[in-house]
Amino acid sequence: MTTPRAVSAWREYWDPESEVLILTMASAILAGIGIALIMMGAMPASTPASTTALAGAGTDAGAGSAAVAGPGTGALPGTGTQEPAGKRSKADAKRNPQLGPSVPRTLDIPAIGVHTAVMSLGLQADGTIEVPPLKRDAPAGWYKNLSTPGEPGPAVILGHVDSAKDGPAVFYRLKELRPGDRLSVGRADGRTAHFVVRSVARYPKKDFPTAAVYGPRPGAELRLVTCGGSFDALRGHYRDNIVVYARMTGSSRTKPHTPATGQLVAGSP
Repeated sequence: MTTPRAVSAWREYWDPESEVLILTMASAILAGIGIALIMMGAMPASTPASTTALAGAGTDAGAGSAAVAGPGTGALPGTGTQEPAGKRSKADAKRNPQLGPSVPRTLDIPAIGVHTAVMSLGLQADGTIEVPPLKRDAPAGWYKNLSTPGEPGPAVILGHVDSAKDGPAVFYRLKELRPGDRLSVGRADGRTAHFVVRSVARYPKKDFPTAAVYGPRPGAELRLVTCGGSFDALRGHYRDNIVVYARMTGSSRTKPHTPATGQLVAGSP
């Protein structure tokens, strides 16, 4: 029970105006918390993650087969924008040569003895990239939804490493390439785009570098992709991917290339 003396002492040290101020502040804080809780309840519990995980494209066909990794079901990265020719200085054009769009017809890699026709590849129904036929004389395949070789951005060419039935395939020796090795792509417009290897890397398929391979680039670049690493006999495919990164160094004029349907010369073991 509160005595008159206790009440008098409490009032001596308590300012009624302060009591009103504190109550007002407490009400404001509680109101703010209530609004925050309402807003949180209206928001989705989480934001869906990007679905650009890499998946094997094509069907493995037993020991030695070579499914090639391609983009998953997420949106494919862009390819960059080509700067109008009139706005590029001569020095820049020399340092960063570029061409307009033109479908690739042939791929030459002298260091590993490859001269192959190049076919066009799109996407399968599940969102993975198509792959060339799984046979010894199958050509390499250019992914047609990105840049053509010589255009700004990444041009991507895929090929098998081998198969159980036919043995070594077009990119069997791709892992042997080294920085400084030269390669060239013959185009339908009669020009040959020349490239130099910058690096060769191996990645576990589960950690495929989607952005590095398919993402936008300001210059004209080329990626060659195949399978590699150890073979998973239980699952019937290689565990890794080999990726060659190359940049354009220039171009030359040749006679127009006619469509080719098969591999012309395959690299030997």
